[in-house]
Amino acid sequence: MAQLLIIYHSRTGGSQQMAEAAYEAARSECDTHLIRAADAQADHLIKADGYIFVAPENLAALSGEMKEFFDRCYYPVLGKLEGRPYAQMICAGSDGENAVRQLARIATGWRLKEVQPPMIVNTASQTKEQILAPKTINEKDLATCREVGQALAAGLALGVF
Repeated sequence: MAQLLIIYHSRTGGSQQMAEAAYEAARSECDTHLIRAADAQADHLIKADGYIFVAPENLAALSGEMKEFFDRCYYPVLGKLEGRPYAQMICAGSDGENAVRQLARIATGWRLKEVQPPMIVNTASQTKEQILAPKTINEKDLATCREVGQALAAGLALGVF
């Protein structure tokens, strides 16, 4: 059975809500695992057939904890993941584009295949108080997260990717 791995980091809850929405929808299509970036290991990546990476953008970059996951796992899986599908979801206070670019460059190094356009949820958090506050992702964006999860999982299950 195909396996989808969703790896996420979240400090204020937005990315976690997005990852959980994708996970809930994907579970009905294939074997799906949801794991925090701090707990993810190279073996998790090797066992999976596809990935969704979910993270916040912090200071116009991919969050440090998500970047640490990639730093820690990059070389142990290099040459072992080529052609596997992935999608990414970024929770940002403004545009999220730098985090998307960083993650895409890492995925390119692994020779992963982007199968859905990056999803960016803009929380419009610009003040210190807004940035540090717990986030609530709106239902429309959560529905899109579910669609991303279900579509990638269904594609894995059907052997499309």
